[in-house]
Amino acid sequence: MQAPPFRLAALRGAERTDAYIGERLRAPDACCAPSQGQLHSLKRRTRLSELDAHLHCSIIGTCLTTHELRKLVPKFARLDRQKATDLEIHHAAVELAIEGGAGGKALHKALDERYAGALRRFDNAKDADALLVLWNDALKSGDIPPAYWALMTHPQATLPIRQAAFGELHMLSHLVGAANRADIRRLVALEEENAELYAKVERQQQRLRDMALERDANARTVDELNRRLARLAARSAASDEAERHAEMDRLRDALAARDARLAIQTSRCDAAEQRVVAEQENGRLLRAGLDDALALLKVLQDEANALERAMQAVSDTSAARSGALDTLQGKRIVYVGGRPGSNSAVRRLVESAGGEVTVHDGGIEDRKGLLAAALPNADMVVFPVDCIDHDSMNMLKRVCERSQVAYYPLRTASVASFVELIARLAAADAPAAQRASRFCLRHG
Repeated sequence: MQAPPFRLAALRGAERTDAYIGERLRAPDACCAPSQGQLHSLKRRTRLSELDAHLHCSIIGTCLTTHELRKLVPKFARLDRQKATDLEIHHAAVELAIEGGAGGKALHKALDERYAGALRRFDNAKDADALLVLWNDALKSGDIPPAYWALMTHPQATLPIRQAAFGELHMLSHLVGAANRADIRRLVALEEENAELYAKVERQQQRLRDMALERDANARTVDELNRRLARLAARSAASDEAERHAEMDRLRDALAARDARLAIQTSRCDAAEQRVVAEQENGRLLRAGLDDALALLKVLQDEANALERAMQAVSDTSAARSGALDTLQGKRIVYVGGRPGSNSAVRRLVESAGGEVTVHDGGIEDRKGLLAAALPNADMVVFPVDCIDHDSMNMLKRVCERSQVAYYPLRTASVASFVELIARLAAADAPAAQRASRFCLRHG
């Protein structure tokens, strides 16, 4: 592996002792056998202060939240709990971890108490290969902080293992940051565009109000001219015929000019109203598109969360599982349609939960007659709407309704959609008092 641009940890403290004792354990002579203290150090977990100083920043930043650090660090460092920034709190925590002492011990204790379950799970690893298997499972499930702390302090953790875990965590931080920045940029762009549309509509409405006021003023002027014309017509009998005709001609010209201006303003008002209607329709379409995007984002988040919880429950072999997939125990499921890869993953999930699954491709290679014969004995039928033909789907609904078998459509043929459906059904069947809280201790 090429050297990374950041500095990795080097052998120090207990790691040099472990390496030395490992070499001594391989010595055949009895005089070179390790002492009781050295054997005890092989079984002891590494303390936080004994780790390389370059690992403390990643451990503190990944495994402890800012809220926890803000309560703990000011007890051992001269910082104002209310005024100190998050960066100052983080730097002070890293310095306490490097120095050791009471502050380092408090940080070590807080990490052990928070991730006691992960430490017990990692204690089952008796060699470096088993330790790497547990770490890779944690990477796949996304439960990084507990596994990172348990691996860094594990007695079997060697320098290459710690460096590999540090590098993988470093790259994950880049990927997460890039994804968050892209989502924020898209959201900000949509909000700016929405604000511009609202401002444009407001300006158009203000112009309409101004034109309406001007039109009313013109109408009042026309009424006044008509009244003046009526008065002049009443007095024309006693006035000179020529002067009367001249005055009437002037009034008619003024009236024609006012009518022309009124017609122009009316046409402009109609055009402005049409533009406003068009802009309002564009704004409605944009809002509808934004609502659809947010709804799709929520569905994807629910599917990702359900898949993450299911994978974590499947990979947790040290304790009893209580995930949503446990509701599939003893159930027989018929899965119609889908793709071969995702169908195999669904089969493994259901079978690992103690259930049974029958997969039918909807008539591509399997005969459709087998589908009608398999449905009456099923507990539930599942089919993805994007990987099944209309004929098979219509026949599937008719047979399920005739056999009184519950059927559920999936949004896609992905494993996440299937796991989200099972979690939703389990949450609907569970009593309200026994449902797990969705409150996150870190993000709220």
